[in-house]
Amino acid sequence: MKQEKKAFTLIELLVVIAIIGLLSTLSVLALNQARARARDTKRISDVRQIQTALELYYNEVGDYPTSVAPGTSIKTSNNTYLATVPTPPTPVDGDGCPGTQPEYTYAKTGSGQGGTASYTIKYCLGADVNTVPGNSMQTATPAGIVLP
Repeated sequence: MKQEKKAFTLIELLVVIAIIGLLSTLSVLALNQARARARDTKRISDVRQIQTALELYYNEVGDYPTSVAPGTSIKTSNNTYLATVPTPPTPVDGDGCPGTQPEYTYAKTGSGQGGTASYTIKYCLGADVNTVPGNSMQTATPAGIVLP
């Protein structure tokens, strides 16, 4: 009597390998999108943290600081409101940002409490985060994140 050997055919093996390849490709794409969304969410969080520190500074001093740069602190002689101004995560996402916007850009306008004191913080988002549209430069002011 002849014994039958049980084994997979070449076609069956190739189909399984193709399915595994497809699934691994899809998982890598999903992971990359999740990373990009996490970077954008961190950017929003960083900007809100800077805004909070600036408002606390304003409440004590009566004016906004003249400059705020990544890696420096926002503080007065009595209090530290932000030990280190954060730098944005890399890489920059989105095609709507000029060049490679690597820093949060702070600009103070006006002066004095009850006067015209204000500021803008410019930053870049690659994708929409909640109500903040992505793929463009965004601006934050004392009123909050400005929506176009």
